[in-house]
Amino acid sequence: MLDTLLLSRIQFAANISFHILFPTITIALCWILVFFKLRFDFTNDPVWMRAYRFWVKVFALTFALGVVSGITMSFQFGTNWPGYMETVGNIAGPLLGYEVLTAFFLEATFLGIMLFGIKRVPSKVHTFSALMVAIGTTLSAFWILALNSWMQTPTGHEMRDGVAHAVSWMEIIFNPSFPYRLTHMLLASGLTAAFFVCGISAYRILKGDPKLAPRLALKTGLIVAAILAPIQAFVGDAHGLNTFKYQPQKIAAMEGVWETEDGAPLLLFAIPNEETRSNDFAIGIPKLASLILTHKPDGKILGLNEFPNDHPPVAPMFFGFRIMVGMGVLMLITAWTGCYFLYRKKTLPTAYLKWLVVMTFAGWVATLAGWYVTEIGRQPWLVTGILRTADAVTPIAPKNVALSLALYLTTYAVLMWAYIHTLKRMALKAVTVEEFETAEPRAHGNLPNVPKAKVDTSGGAA
Repeated sequence: MLDTLLLSRIQFAANISFHILFPTITIALCWILVFFKLRFDFTNDPVWMRAYRFWVKVFALTFALGVVSGITMSFQFGTNWPGYMETVGNIAGPLLGYEVLTAFFLEATFLGIMLFGIKRVPSKVHTFSALMVAIGTTLSAFWILALNSWMQTPTGHEMRDGVAHAVSWMEIIFNPSFPYRLTHMLLASGLTAAFFVCGISAYRILKGDPKLAPRLALKTGLIVAAILAPIQAFVGDAHGLNTFKYQPQKIAAMEGVWETEDGAPLLLFAIPNEETRSNDFAIGIPKLASLILTHKPDGKILGLNEFPNDHPPVAPMFFGFRIMVGMGVLMLITAWTGCYFLYRKKTLPTAYLKWLVVMTFAGWVATLAGWYVTEIGRQPWLVTGILRTADAVTPIAPKNVALSLALYLTTYAVLMWAYIHTLKRMALKAVTVEEFETAEPRAHGNLPNVPKAKVDTSGGAA
């Protein structure tokens, strides 16, 4: 049977993997909702309200799963990793508390108005509520990533009797990797939400939805993805350079560099071999890795052999990084192709719409791959240079952890099936809904009987 350490790591990976899927959508989707609402306020066009009202339901469903799955994360610290809070609780506790005080309370205060107040409060108040929820979701990411980045590159603390104490909260929060990790994650959320919107909108269109709202949502998602994808590539490169400076062993694992090299190649494919400490079937571009990381073709990259017993497992790092980059490139090509069709052809081919449906959860794949690279790349440390993972794990019996792991996995499988099934039902139901309701709210807060819009006989809006 697997030991407690490995089972606890698998359980934590399962919990964080499931949880992160939903905030990755909601952080950016909330800002897309703000955009839809502002467009309605400024144009008074009910089509934007129809788009808003569909996607706010999707947001509510996704947000709820994010909150529920996030609760189990706090349990992990006490049940599986008691040494974590014992050693760095003086840092982690306040940062998690700040997230509750500034982000969660802000979301809780305005979420009800955003979801249920559309016909009960003036439009400007409702828009303000949506904006506050969007800011709250972003603040939540700010504090969580501040803590996670500090665990990667800890600063602003001192150790007293084996316990970390804060010396400078500014240095703790704005540690060396935090700006890069926060920006990278927010852009990842933007891309995830953009393809999520595109995929579900394309599904509605393929199912015969003739209305304008899903087409406007799809167009919005494509433009957002086309803008964010190249920016993400630039930020990812900057993040890689920061990692090369502060966590060279992580970069060595990502690039499959075993021996310190001048002019290391960029490996397009290889199978890392931990036993021989070499790469099998390697295919690479000479000197390109050194050029990217050092801006010199003969630049030095430290190899994994420089960090005996102090570097992460190589295979998951090597392949995870390439999955993340490959999916990012695929999203860039897909978004730019869609924008080309919209600009040149004024329409999207059926085959392309089907491809967008396939790409609905592409952001999840890229995010999970990148998150695994980040978290596995910190091993064997739970907090780099302060606390090893093996020193923080619970002493309880492996069978107890195995039981809870099985229950978690079963629950998550059911919840994931229910989530995707509900999204499908919501999309199919939206196909049959009229473009406008007779009680559709107007931008000035009144409820007219008939919206001012031209409606054709097929149910679409002109």
